[in-house]
Amino acid sequence: MNMIMFMLTLALALNTVLIMLNFWLSQTTPDLEKLSPYECGFDPLGSARLPFSIRFFLVAILFLLFDLEIALLLPLPWATQLKYPTTTLTWAFTIILLLTTGLIYEWVQGGLEWAE
Repeated sequence: MNMIMFMLTLALALNTVLIMLNFWLSQTTPDLEKLSPYECGFDPLGSARLPFSIRFFLVAILFLLFDLEIALLLPLPWATQLKYPTTTLTWAFTIILLLTTGLIYEWVQGGLEWAE
């Protein structure tokens, strides 16, 4: 129990020291550029109802899709040590094949082209 209390006290002291150093050493020199709002590259002084390209959403959806692929394939190294690893490898290959087919389809349709 003594070691746990020592580690908690050490962590609390270290956090307190780092927070105090942050307040004391940080430079706060606000100017007009830092105080102006920045909205994703749009002019903050113009209308907030400007239309923008749907391609931003396409890139976000593709990122989420491939992020989910990584999450689905993460347990693959451990699953190959099961009694029947061929089932796991077949499903992993199916997921990769499906995502690759979707990416090729988007590429052929021109969904990934920024300039028209």
